[in-house]
Amino acid sequence: MITLKLATSLDGRIATAAGESRWITGEAAREEVHRLRSRHDAVLVGVETALADDPDLTVRLAGYNGPQPARVVLDSRQRLKPECRLVATAREIPTYVVSTTPPSQHLIEAGVKVLTVRAVGEDRPELKGVVETLVAEGLSSVFVEGGGQVAASFLRCGLVDRLEWFRAPVVIGGEGRPAIGALAVAALADAPHFRRVEVRQVGSDLWERYAKA
Repeated sequence: MITLKLATSLDGRIATAAGESRWITGEAAREEVHRLRSRHDAVLVGVETALADDPDLTVRLAGYNGPQPARVVLDSRQRLKPECRLVATAREIPTYVVSTTPPSQHLIEAGVKVLTVRAVGEDRPELKGVVETLVAEGLSSVFVEGGGQVAASFLRCGLVDRLEWFRAPVVIGGEGRPAIGALAVAALADAPHFRRVEVRQVGSDLWERYAKA
């Protein structure tokens, strides 16, 4: 099961043109995101998000003592540095890098497991192969957290089963960074379709939940 999480402005932006994104949504919405993380085997991001935000991708809830989900980074050229949080804590929490090149020694020595998959397009990992590889590792439910190109890639491939969308009451404008990159949709019939299953307010934000149509 693939769940895509979006945390955006009302107009679907995840950051300003300068890259400022903390925090678009409020504390209550971020707490729900941590609960969602705890219900999945793995949390996945693209390397651009990992480099820009240096995230932990852990569950941080008061009183939580359950297992931490594995962290997965789509990183074709293995650009993660030894000092980044994901690599530095790889011996404590299972951490995977999905690459299209042979494993880098600095990642292996840090305890990162490098999974090599087939490349497509501009040396990007072929996503259906990525999903199959993660399932083979025992990771059958994946929480995709960004960025925009990764979200678009999963949607283009028809791999998103559920969509968790947190929308903040703020408008950033067209120069902001979109939550979803280009989908190359020529006709509405070809666009990914979802059915809304729930809407609720969390703090000042709106949480919309969708399932694949």
